[in-house]
Amino acid sequence: MNWNHYRFRSVWDLPAPPDTVYAVLARPEEYPRWWPQVRRTVLLDERTGVVRIRSVLPYDIVVTLAERRRDPAARVLETTLDGDLRGWARWTVTGHGTGGARALYEQEVEVRRPLMRRLAVPGRPAFLVNHRLMMRAGRRGLAAGLAGGLNTGRRDL
Repeated sequence: MNWNHYRFRSVWDLPAPPDTVYAVLARPEEYPRWWPQVRRTVLLDERTGVVRIRSVLPYDIVVTLAERRRDPAARVLETTLDGDLRGWARWTVTGHGTGGARALYEQEVEVRRPLMRRLAVPGRPAFLVNHRLMMRAGRRGLAAGLAGGLNTGRRDL
């Protein structure tokens, strides 16, 4: 087993139409407004940005995101990640219930940050909980933002 390899899958049921949810997720520069653990997003160009993330554990993760797929018709957003993590992440948004949306987040990464690699075996349970808490806070933040009229104006990454 590669202790530095992770696969994540999260499902967020949200109280907004799928196109609205997709429009918000398509604007990563706005994530810090509604996702507390996404501390900073800096766009480098139309398809690339740098994100600084910090959840419960006392360390920041910095990754460069590069857009790999943007498909509004299928409501799919996919990026490659490089930096402290290397791999990919994907959002797929579908309809759910009456007028709501389901956002599926999938991620497959290899940890590259030296300290996290050294702590791979003893730290893995804490890293998994850290990620779970971050995703839960993201879902809550997005749901609250959507209920509060979060700006869904479109802007490409």
